[in-house]
Amino acid sequence: MAVELSGRHEHGRRPENLTSWHADWSSLRVVVLGAGVTGFAAADTLAELGARVLVVADQVDERTATLLEVIGVATATVPEAEQFDPELVIVSPGFRPGHPFLRWAERNDVAIWGDIELAWRLRDKVGQPAEWILVTGTNGKTTTTQLAATMILASGRRVAPCGNIGIPVLDAIRDPAGFDVLVVELSSFQLHWVNRNPGGQLVPHASVCLNIADDHLDWHGGAEAYRAAKGKVYDNTKVACVYNRDDDATRILVEEADVVEGARAIGFTLGVPGPSDFGIVEGILCDRAFLEDRRNSALELTTVQALAASGLAAPHFVANVLAAAALTRSIGVEPADIRRALEGFRVDAHRTQQVAETDGVRWIDDSKATNPHAADASLRAFPNVVWIVGGLLKGVEIGPLVKTHAARLTAAVLIGADRTAVLEAFARHAPALPLFEVSQAETGDVMREAVRLSAAVAKPGDVVLLAPAAASMDQFTDYADRGNRFAEAVRLHLEGPDDDDDPTRPSTGGQSSGGRPPGA
Repeated sequence: MAVELSGRHEHGRRPENLTSWHADWSSLRVVVLGAGVTGFAAADTLAELGARVLVVADQVDERTATLLEVIGVATATVPEAEQFDPELVIVSPGFRPGHPFLRWAERNDVAIWGDIELAWRLRDKVGQPAEWILVTGTNGKTTTTQLAATMILASGRRVAPCGNIGIPVLDAIRDPAGFDVLVVELSSFQLHWVNRNPGGQLVPHASVCLNIADDHLDWHGGAEAYRAAKGKVYDNTKVACVYNRDDDATRILVEEADVVEGARAIGFTLGVPGPSDFGIVEGILCDRAFLEDRRNSALELTTVQALAASGLAAPHFVANVLAAAALTRSIGVEPADIRRALEGFRVDAHRTQQVAETDGVRWIDDSKATNPHAADASLRAFPNVVWIVGGLLKGVEIGPLVKTHAARLTAAVLIGADRTAVLEAFARHAPALPLFEVSQAETGDVMREAVRLSAAVAKPGDVVLLAPAAASMDQFTDYADRGNRFAEAVRLHLEGPDDDDDPTRPSTGGQSSGGRPPGA
């Protein structure tokens, strides 16, 4: 499809004044940067509004290219996009602020929005706009988003979990039936682009930052910028700013936030809750925030024992439940609805998921632990661990994690590309620990080899834990692919050793330098 060129602002409108689905978006020239799920949703939305849309991406898969052609959207290179002379750029999550086209847009005074801002401006397509509840944090976002949506659904309202969870917000706001509430999971990438422009300021009903730990430092350029992006989740909140009382960084973000007058700070903790908090008293999850006599009484939500039946008894999952309950109580969900929702809830795959147990050894897939903070929560759940660790570290340090958990480790098996920092961490903080490496040349059989090495050293009472503390794209498609390959390798191993699975066969990857064998 040919790219049409034309002069700037020929219709006399400026994008910042477009704050409704029912405004005149026709012929507005828009470049959408990215052709993934979010990019396609943005292009599809804008094409429906009558805008002239150009998608810029390094690669466009065949199916997406066909769909873009059907809806009348062209694809182009960066030079062609500059000639298109756009009035607005919609940037997909993950594109760094320093991307050459974004720098060009800034130099030429072209408005830049993320998909979240676009969705906020267009949220009135179907009747009364839904209330938004925002969820972010270094870890636990998806589980908390799903929990909150399930609780709200149990109260009889139409609700959609969306955003970074996989369903673009732009798809949710265009649903013909509409929703009462959107629970929007936001990554730090998406938060970077929100609340930057007049007319596009989000005003959520409630918001939460679950926790803060260093992550994506390479993208943001440092810890301070990463935390600042996370802190945007609280801006303009109307009713409840939910924070983690066990993580001071989230409290500080709330204290620094510019919120709507009357918004309350609501803490959650794995300890005893104070007034205006959610927490635990003798195994009972309690609400001391949304009741009249919160200084002298509490509402029972559920128990830790009851959560165990849903696979939610691990401390980090309990924290997610408390955060979700705080968000949903702020919008009027009753404790009975929360209990009913939790009874049928199950955690997604690859989140501390047991894939097998045999001869007293449990095999646990927490491939979703893509950073040290997530791996820390996973390791804390088990006393004796054979740890499968490694991947792409994304600029974060792993030394403190090794130091914290060295005493609970039976052995470690290294996978992934970023080896040097991981090896140095073990050499410094756990020099006597049996440590094995899977050869980077064994890309096709990484998990077969990792499982073989783990099985050779695991003893009854141990957990073999895939909690890599790193991203997966060096050796796998994504964290789900990594987890699936782990589960398949465990299945093949437990079906019975063959020549490939024989634990006595020398490792293709070998032991790490220093040659520490099992039991050394």
